[in-house]
Amino acid sequence: MEKRNEFISGLKDGLPICLGYISVSFAFGMLARQSGMPIWTAVLMSMSNVTSAGQFAGLTLILNQGTYLELAMTTLIINLRYSLMSLSLSQKIGEHITTGKRAAISFGVTDEIFAVSMQRREKLTPAYFAGVILIPYLGWAAGTFLGAYASNMMSPALSSALGIAIYGMFLAIIIPPCESMKSIRYVLIIAIALSLAFRFLPFLNQITSGWVIIIVTITASALAALRYPISQEEAHE
Repeated sequence: MEKRNEFISGLKDGLPICLGYISVSFAFGMLARQSGMPIWTAVLMSMSNVTSAGQFAGLTLILNQGTYLELAMTTLIINLRYSLMSLSLSQKIGEHITTGKRAAISFGVTDEIFAVSMQRREKLTPAYFAGVILIPYLGWAAGTFLGAYASNMMSPALSSALGIAIYGMFLAIIIPPCESMKSIRYVLIIAIALSLAFRFLPFLNQITSGWVIIIVTITASALAALRYPISQEEAHE
């Protein structure tokens, strides 16, 4: 009975995340289908990754015929934050949880699921994680399918117009924190400047998109870490 209640509690916490994931994955599915990817491939990509930024970057590399090394390095750097999230979550789960269950939980850790789980005061259980991960996971896969399928029925003009929603989504993520945090503004400015340099400067514009993402991400993050180091007091908070 206790496991059932934990599972239901996870489902309730995961429902709002699911609704948000449907809209984002819809955009991914639409973009993947417009790029010539079969519907089943786009859905499989979402079901085996569950990472918006990683999938968009991976799709770009696939379309640009990037190498496996570029794809591996790019997705590693973009998704490296999930390792830190999993380490934090491991402090809130019981020691009796088996390695297999821990691996299954780690597969479903995303930014939103991490945030919701860390706010929970009770010990985190496998039953709770099963609920809070299941609904968003299904929503992510369903949104991808709906976006890819709907893309077949849209006119080219409408599909092109809806493609702008993807960039609007990223702007909606970036702009609010930029208004309140200098460090994020600094990272954004550095990333834009480097991206423009790799786009227009001789020699630099010959580097493939995968390595550009890797170089820009590491450089902007490293410079921001040096300029805005976190004190021990802030780290404990």
